[in-house]
Amino acid sequence: MTDQISLVNRKVTVGLQKMTPSEAMVETLVANGVTDMFGIMGSAFMDAMDIFAPAGIRLIPVVHEQGGGHMADGYARVSGRHGVVIGQNGPGISNCVTAIAAAFWAHSPVVIITPETGTMGMGLGGFQEANQLPMFEEFTKYQGHVTNPARMAEFTGRCFDRAMSEMGPTQLNIPRDYFYGEIQAEIPLPSRLDRGPGGEKSLDEAVALLANARFPVIISGGGVVMADAIEECKALAERLGAPVVNSYLHNDSFPASHPLWTGPLGYQGSKAAMKLMAQADVVIALGTRLGPFGTLPQHGMDYWPKTAKIIQIDADHKMLGLVKKISVGICGDAKAAAIALTQRLTGKTLACDATLAARAATIKSEKDAWEAELSDWTHERDAFSLDMIAEQKKEKTPFGGTYLHPRQVLRELEKAMPEDVMVSTDIGNINSVANSYLRFEKPRSFFAAMSFGNCGYAFPTIIGAKVAAPHRPAVSYAGDGAWGMSLMETMTCVRHNIPVTAVVFHNRQWGAEKKNQVDFYNRRFVAGELENQSFAAIAIAMGAEGIVVDNLEDVGPALKKAIAMQMNEGKTTIIEIMCTRELGDPFRRDALSKPVRLLEKYKDYV
Repeated sequence: MTDQISLVNRKVTVGLQKMTPSEAMVETLVANGVTDMFGIMGSAFMDAMDIFAPAGIRLIPVVHEQGGGHMADGYARVSGRHGVVIGQNGPGISNCVTAIAAAFWAHSPVVIITPETGTMGMGLGGFQEANQLPMFEEFTKYQGHVTNPARMAEFTGRCFDRAMSEMGPTQLNIPRDYFYGEIQAEIPLPSRLDRGPGGEKSLDEAVALLANARFPVIISGGGVVMADAIEECKALAERLGAPVVNSYLHNDSFPASHPLWTGPLGYQGSKAAMKLMAQADVVIALGTRLGPFGTLPQHGMDYWPKTAKIIQIDADHKMLGLVKKISVGICGDAKAAAIALTQRLTGKTLACDATLAARAATIKSEKDAWEAELSDWTHERDAFSLDMIAEQKKEKTPFGGTYLHPRQVLRELEKAMPEDVMVSTDIGNINSVANSYLRFEKPRSFFAAMSFGNCGYAFPTIIGAKVAAPHRPAVSYAGDGAWGMSLMETMTCVRHNIPVTAVVFHNRQWGAEKKNQVDFYNRRFVAGELENQSFAAIAIAMGAEGIVVDNLEDVGPALKKAIAMQMNEGKTTIIEIMCTRELGDPFRRDALSKPVRLLEKYKDYV
């Protein structure tokens, strides 16, 4: 009789046993609690795939492997556990590169299993042959290449451990002939790090700075979410009376209803957060690498405080002081560090204690002013946007309604969002403007494309999130350009009963890049215009629900109806919102230079 132990409601083989390499890999997946994987079946791993079901593992077939990689990302970001993606050697694996790069910059513990050409055929240019390790070298924390079938469990377990210890993707590369044979193996149980608060010296130095701070500000980053440290961040903020700003695209790192919450920094972020950040004399960067894109000037404000003392706390020592000059670097877990700092501050008299009431009033005043400005900011006011608005006022949509201002749409969607919602956003102009309007009460609720900024991210990511948390409402945002890269995964939702709601902003253009053509190229539009079929009609043809919105008063009811169908009837709905061609601010005004033409034939192209 095989010795077994209970783990994640299943049985895992323990002790040295005779087994096949396929069994060794699958049993190691079971030991790591894997219940769902994403990908497309392939002959390269079929021997292992044959025993997924009796092991309690569901392989969810996707339409495209990139979508499968994004689903694994969303699954990991919601669950806090591994997301797993697998595919056929060669093209199935190369299709995943973009998704793994996105997961890398989201710090998602995704394990990509990459079956490879068999060892006897390597280097011969055989069918679907590729050198798969270099493809992912830049975007993985660890690459485990199975060098002998007897080491299958060892490398599999290490990939899962390293994904969690380093919070990023790992690759398990397996020559396809190494799934077969007979080996002696012991299944490794998961090894998880117990992270500490950082060094005593650095913590004491941070407390010394905070004791004299008159206007401390906390940046709550993705590390706060990953460490489940929201309550600890709140306790630290309340002790200091410090405004809390979200780091860029981590709007779920502090509850929006809290009096000290002020909104996100970075592109299309909160003016309240930026104005308060500009007043800081000490900044606690809690669980954030202070990425360069998230601290750039915005809304005409260069808000980063030039003379403030920066206390940066990150679990990865390589991030400390990398982007911004810091005064104290603490290599530690965000939760443990926040607890340690709060304990050290308890009972102390701080310089900021005397200004507690005044700072609270300032925080409220800046937040109220920003909310009023957002409510009044019904449309963009630059010359191009005003021209587009005037032009489109003269025409009806193909459905008989009017083209809607994106900001008004985003405000109505914000007001209609259900409690406990999860939202993913794609890259693009309207999606970026959405950063001003997305607020959350709990962590693991917001998933953006992060620094890799790839189109086609949002929809498959929210599908993976829904698999991990089927009890939570799931909504994705995408523009019509990005939507074209991912809409086929609607079939995955329908085929496998994974109900989500996708909002598509239909403005018939690649808005983010077109904005550059407005600002730098005298409105000479090349390859920026999109003429589309009805996305709602395409959704219906795929077996999902489709709703067209071209009246402002229908935005909120459409979202509520779609969420009700998602949660009560298990239906996926695509909400197609007809928007004007107005455009918000560009990603970066310093990203391009005014064109110079030296050849006579191009002299007018300036």
